[in-house]
Amino acid sequence: MIKPLLLAAAALALTTGPALAQQDLSRPDSSFQSKDNPGNWQTTIARTDRGHVIGDPKADTRLVEFISYTCPHCADFAARGEPALELVLLMPGKISLEVRPVIRNALDLTVTLLAQCGDPSGFKSRHQALMLAQADWLGKARTAPESQRTAWLRGDKAGRMNAASALGLTTMLVNRGQSQTELDACVMNDVAAKKLLDNGRADFDELGVNSTPSFALDGKLLNEVHSWEDLYPVLSAKFSPAPG
Repeated sequence: MIKPLLLAAAALALTTGPALAQQDLSRPDSSFQSKDNPGNWQTTIARTDRGHVIGDPKADTRLVEFISYTCPHCADFAARGEPALELVLLMPGKISLEVRPVIRNALDLTVTLLAQCGDPSGFKSRHQALMLAQADWLGKARTAPESQRTAWLRGDKAGRMNAASALGLTTMLVNRGQSQTELDACVMNDVAAKKLLDNGRADFDELGVNSTPSFALDGKLLNEVHSWEDLYPVLSAKFSPAPG
């Protein structure tokens, strides 16, 4: 039964969020073996035209998470909502989760280019590392000299490279095994940067996405749902056993 499991996961996420945030959530839990797929669907990741999808690509239910890497509420959802979703719905293949970035500012652009840089199989690890460290690097950004912040907000190659280095973003991913050369190339990629901006405009035009985090369930934007507390009852109702 999904509902009791989702309730338990929700309680765990609500009460132990900081502890969960310290875990390496990119590693599959070998103690959990889904009856539907012994390989665990949370390790299945593919690049899409506008983001990355995690889980069974043939799942009956599709959830899209619209996030900004400079959005504190998005970091909160990454720390508390994503682990619960992963445990109860993603791993057994009940749902697929597509993560789509929304670019709110030039610093968002830099971080998103890094999150999307490299093999799709490593996206979840990069996404969670950058999100769960947000308080650290965003705190550095807020206290940086005005001249430096002005350069970052231009959003050009030089500004993006400076931000990625000064805030320790590139170093964070290099320490996780990624190539410095590959990361630098991604940050300087103007074509990819324009694509991210175009994607955000398309999501606004098609679905009305204008805030983060926001969620679309099976192709429809969920109104007034912008947190794990908002999303949980929606999913709980959808996956509750039919009466009788």
